[in-house]
Amino acid sequence: MQSSLYVALSAQVAMEKRLNTIANNVANMNTGGFRADEVKFEEILSLAAKENVSFASSGQNFVSRRTGPVVKTDNPLDVAIQGEAWFAFNGPNGAVYTRDGRFKMNENGDLLTVEGYQVLDAGGAPIALDPMAGSPTIGRDGTIMQGTNQVGAIGLFNLRNDSRLTRFGNSGVMSSIPGEVVQDFNSTGVQQGFSEGSNVNPVLEMTKMIAVQRSFDSAATTIQESESTFMDAIRTLGPSS
Repeated sequence: MQSSLYVALSAQVAMEKRLNTIANNVANMNTGGFRADEVKFEEILSLAAKENVSFASSGQNFVSRRTGPVVKTDNPLDVAIQGEAWFAFNGPNGAVYTRDGRFKMNENGDLLTVEGYQVLDAGGAPIALDPMAGSPTIGRDGTIMQGTNQVGAIGLFNLRNDSRLTRFGNSGVMSSIPGEVVQDFNSTGVQQGFSEGSNVNPVLEMTKMIAVQRSFDSAATTIQESESTFMDAIRTLGPSS
């Protein structure tokens, strides 16, 4: 069978994955701290034919690290990160990192994420506030003050570029390499009363979706043409009645 048929088929498989990724990004464009998925494709070279044939891989997803828009909320437990760092919370299997700083406090004073996980300090310990001491004041370095007392500090962590990120929930990621504690707050810090939204650009995602759909249709046309050529060859070369 013609190689073009397999090439077009591999392209359709890759574009289907890309389309699913775009759809998931669009569905989460209003999710706080969400990081868009991107897909990396590689060329697969086949030596089975007389001439080298290039196929598209099915693609590998990776989490975009672009920052999202920051909005003012005036909620004292909302904090947005300035810079490339991440918050951390206590997941079922260890530390999970997020850019979603919409925190809350339970009746015991535990500082929690919107999903109810314990927010961690720089040492990896849960943070507990005094529920009777009023609204906290959070400094640029994450220090939490209630009145004149420091009750904790929100941890900030840098994730290395070579670490592999896998999704956890809506806006969390787990890193193959543990995050490194931020110690320099000149270029990195938090801003109280603000929250960071999703980094999904809906206009860009819709443009990608249209382009992928057109490419998918083009590959389908190639498959149909290849099948037609193959059937014509069978009729031409087959035994006559």
